[in-house]
Amino acid sequence: MYYLIEETLKQVTEEEYKKSRKVRVAVLDRKEWEKVKNEFPLSAAIDLEMDEMLTTEANVNYDSLSGTFSIPDRNNMENDDFRFAYAMNKKNVIIVDDSGYVKKAMEEIARTKKWTAPCLERFLYDFLDHIVKDDLRIMEKYEMELDEMETKIQNNERDISMNGANYVRSSIRYLLTHYEQLMDVVQELDENENGFFAEENMRYFRSYMNRLDRLYNNAASLRDYSVQIRDYHRESIAVQQNNIMTLLTVVTSIFMPLTLITGWYGMNFKYMPELNLERSYPIVFIVCILIVVVSLLYFKKKKWL
Repeated sequence: MYYLIEETLKQVTEEEYKKSRKVRVAVLDRKEWEKVKNEFPLSAAIDLEMDEMLTTEANVNYDSLSGTFSIPDRNNMENDDFRFAYAMNKKNVIIVDDSGYVKKAMEEIARTKKWTAPCLERFLYDFLDHIVKDDLRIMEKYEMELDEMETKIQNNERDISMNGANYVRSSIRYLLTHYEQLMDVVQELDENENGFFAEENMRYFRSYMNRLDRLYNNAASLRDYSVQIRDYHRESIAVQQNNIMTLLTVVTSIFMPLTLITGWYGMNFKYMPELNLERSYPIVFIVCILIVVVSLLYFKKKKWL
């Protein structure tokens, strides 16, 4: 797929792309790239970056800026990242992507964006913005899940699973790492070491950096919240266990003297006078009831029940 940066991102044919003197964008998969790479001046930079695409980064070369993107799948952070390589100079942007992520991004940008002052910097801003466009909504969803979990813990519900909080925490960790890497890339763009970008358009990179900073702070707060939920859940479990142990201790304390009485009169020695008394059984029964009642009143007063 070939594009020209005009008032919109205009898709063109390969021939129109080659003849144009405007800022151009080429999005190719590996097979397409292998067929045409000898026709591109940035082929060496792209080939170098395609060897390893594990992080989002930017590398300044003497005649180009190249690097890779590794973008977490917002629908499921546990899926493999979308990975692609890129290289650019003042007039050309080349992206090699087998995941299909970039092609979808280009289609959306071409459909939704219209520029009064088309330029490379504005295109890069919109492309980078597309990467994080849904992140606030995702973090709001995560926050609602954590709020719901906190409510369940406060209500002492027993069917609480921490899988949701663990997923949120790991997802936020991926996002934080991703934001840090994006910040490094934007910083390289903002430094403009090769002079590819016009000074009056550098505001796009600074604006994007400010947005990344806000997203990073929101994600960091959400990560801390997920940790608090985990600790709160552990404390809740500990309180429940303490309550159970307290109840068991109270029950044991009540029945201990009853067990002593039962064991004592269960010896059946010949010269135990109580065995021959007519009222022995009701007396012992009443004594046992009194022991239970007094014990319960005592524990209630001590607020152990």
